Amino acid sequence: MSQTKETISTLNSVIETLKDGQEGFRQASEAVKDSQLKSYLSELSLQRSKFAGELQSHIIQMGDSEPETTSSTAGALHRAWINMKSAITSQDDHAILSECERGEDSAVAEYKKAMEAELPSPARDIISRQYTDVKAAHDRVKALRDSSKKS
Repeated sequence: MSQTKETISTLNSVIETLKDGQEGFRQASEAVKDSQLKSYLSELSLQRSKFAGELQSHIIQMGDSEPETTSSTAGALHRAWINMKSAITSQDDHAILSECERGEDSAVAEYKKAMEAELPSPARDIISRQYTDVKAAHDRVKALRDSSKKS
């Protein structure tokens, strides 16, 4: 496979993960009770949408007119689990945050995998910058989850 095709494949995998996060955070924001938490999860959903759009634009600049636009099957299954879990637990914020953190674990892993790939400089720069924000979001979601258990 050519370097360009490998790069596009790697970026498309990250886009799928971002689309999973976008939808997962949207659904989580609708399910939690705390208004500040709703707002934060909505912000993360928008961030993931922006990141996916940035990668899609880069793929188009690389010459592929059809970058990934959908989430993964695993993501759809994960969101179904969030929905079921939130319904079962009567929209327990701690349980929802636990599921968000699990989704974020996947996002961090996907970004690490992309950073280990041999990406050309512009793609590597985008992935590296986005990874910093995704990792920060992961850590904050984890901290929010841990603090919600105590309250």
